[in-house]
Amino acid sequence: MRFQGFRLCLGLLFISINAEFMDDSVETEDFDENSEETDELSSEIKYKTPQPVGEVYFTETFDIFIQENFFLDLISFSEIIGRWEIEELRENRVPGDRGLVLKSRAKHHAISAVLAKPFVFADKPLVVQYEVNFQDGIDCGGAYIKLLADTDGLNLENFYDKTSYTIMFGPDKCGEDYKLHFIFRHKHPKTGVFEEKHAKPPDVDLKRFFTDRKTHLYTLVMNPDDTFEVLIDQIVVNKGSLLEDVVPPINPPKEIEDPSDKKPDDWDERAKIPDASAVKPEDWDESEPAQIEDSSAVKPDGWLDNEPKFIPDPHAEKPLDWNEDMDGEWEAPHISNPACRIGCGEWSPPMIDNPKYKGVWRPPMIDNPNYQGVWSPRKIPNPDYFEDNHPFLLTSFRALGLELWSMTSDIYFDNFIICSEKEVADRWAADGWGVKILIENANEPGIFKQLMSATEQRPWLWFIYLLTAALPIALISSFCWPRKVKKKYEDVAFKKLDICKPQTKGALEQEVKEEKAALEKPVDLEEEKKQSDGEIVEKEEEGEPEEKSEEEIEIIEGQEEGNKSNKSGSEDEMKEADESTGSGDGPIKSVRKRRVRKE
Repeated sequence: MRFQGFRLCLGLLFISINAEFMDDSVETEDFDENSEETDELSSEIKYKTPQPVGEVYFTETFDIFIQENFFLDLISFSEIIGRWEIEELRENRVPGDRGLVLKSRAKHHAISAVLAKPFVFADKPLVVQYEVNFQDGIDCGGAYIKLLADTDGLNLENFYDKTSYTIMFGPDKCGEDYKLHFIFRHKHPKTGVFEEKHAKPPDVDLKRFFTDRKTHLYTLVMNPDDTFEVLIDQIVVNKGSLLEDVVPPINPPKEIEDPSDKKPDDWDERAKIPDASAVKPEDWDESEPAQIEDSSAVKPDGWLDNEPKFIPDPHAEKPLDWNEDMDGEWEAPHISNPACRIGCGEWSPPMIDNPKYKGVWRPPMIDNPNYQGVWSPRKIPNPDYFEDNHPFLLTSFRALGLELWSMTSDIYFDNFIICSEKEVADRWAADGWGVKILIENANEPGIFKQLMSATEQRPWLWFIYLLTAALPIALISSFCWPRKVKKKYEDVAFKKLDICKPQTKGALEQEVKEEKAALEKPVDLEEEKKQSDGEIVEKEEEGEPEEKSEEEIEIIEGQEEGNKSNKSGSEDEMKEADESTGSGDGPIKSVRKRRVRKE
């Protein structure tokens, strides 16, 4: 039974290690056969083009694309025109599902489509939703859409960046700044000038939506109560009020600074001024430099005064395509002089701070008695002030457009919908985006592959992995191995206690009698122990004979051979015990039994 805990620990350790290798091999096989499994899974899914249920203003799936729905327009201000294509996803494709793909790098792109009917901001919410997949990631560029204002001058055949819009919404990246735009153009009720209002940025990290190369669902909801929500993959990442959570604010300040007000010439804004009564001390020396040479410094031994610090590289060779007529005379690049291990060139002592330096004397500063504070223009009523308590009532729009410039190609767009009910957009997403997510999740690499991928950008994760792997081994070692050693020592101690035990005079006399009887009839070692100790030892289990150790066998054999020769010695020991104790009732002494080993 004492080995069961040890075997259990070894079994757990073996299972854990074997499981890791099995997971590794399984994930490797899954990764190698990813494309085959994708095709098999895709063939099992019966995809149907989403159909809107309810009132909608615009939908487009690109599954059955009619070019008249979207105008492939040119940008008038640019000679470089980007290319669009209708394609399936490169990875995790859904049979029968296609989308609009931006194909060109470093070029301007423009495409637009007319709504079934204009959207008028009144008493119904606005829900705008579409899908984006950065199939090659994104270096610099956007994937946002514009809802083009319903104006008399709207001309989709000449759609470009200056075309008037009501709302701009979607992802955008510039440098390391990942953005999710929600911008609307608000019309000043007095001046009639449109001003862009930017929603506050989301509080979540947007980077993974640009870099994981998955299809993400972007949703904008604007409510008639002047609130808004921005969702990614049907999770709210930003929300707020059109009155309070946009920059600049909808309503201007009631007062502004008077532009005609000017600061008086005698206005003194100086809080501190030099003390005019202060006089420079007579011992103030302004001629002392701030630093001087260290007179205690000595030129190091081995300093080479005549060696240059840099020399031409002796191993450098003139390039084969070097043209002296065009490139000039070739010179080898310079490298540090290997002889200058200590130093080269003219040596000079190092500079130290001059203890006598005081600098230019200036009078101390004191409070200005004529200080009048910082001047600011007076406030006057804002002539352009207005109060718009219902900014939801924006300019209506009647077209959707993508006007983009990107340094990365193959940006995938799909499943556009504009409606007034969130439930309609949710059902639309379930039929389109939901199928893509189903396939993406089925083809998602296992945990081992994800952990390895995470270390590419975060190498410090290797330390966490090693620590996590070593912890179970350390725990198993600490809980299993010490128990075996402890048990071993307990067995040895038990055997020693059986051999070395305290005896009294009466016990010695009894032992001599037993030894005499042993010459005539052998006695079992267990019965001899019971008689000599005067104790009754119960057997743990009947029918299971105990094994005798080698040391006990040697003692028995030695007793059998040496009982005759050592009989007199035993009687001498009894006499010595009688003299020392006086009687059998005296104090107990520990007397070691004489052991005779068989030579």
